[in-house]
Amino acid sequence: MGVYNIFIMVNMSSLDQLASLMQAIGHPSRLQILLAIGDGEACVCHLEAAFGWRQAYLSQHLAALREVGLVTDRRESRFIFYRLADPRLISVLGTLAEMQGIPLPAITPSSGCDCPNCSH
Repeated sequence: MGVYNIFIMVNMSSLDQLASLMQAIGHPSRLQILLAIGDGEACVCHLEAAFGWRQAYLSQHLAALREVGLVTDRRESRFIFYRLADPRLISVLGTLAEMQGIPLPAITPSSGCDCPNCSH
């Protein structure tokens, strides 16, 4: 979370903090990203391949999720990997998806991908 967002979140009630997180999750694309990352980590190239979205569109949503503290990232060479900041989130989201009959998206390494997770 950025310094500005930490300041805002500290001065918010617990209910307002929860509402802010739910608002960030509430966009269908962001929800898909969170479900796809699951309890592992995903490279941006895999998210692009899984959803067929442009990198810029995906980056905007990942930035919003990172800003509210739902995902963290790490860089390895030119690749950025994302994971849930709190692994308990996938249990909550997975249960809600299951209740609605929504299958969890699968991220699989794509052929020709040269990210460190695929090249091993």
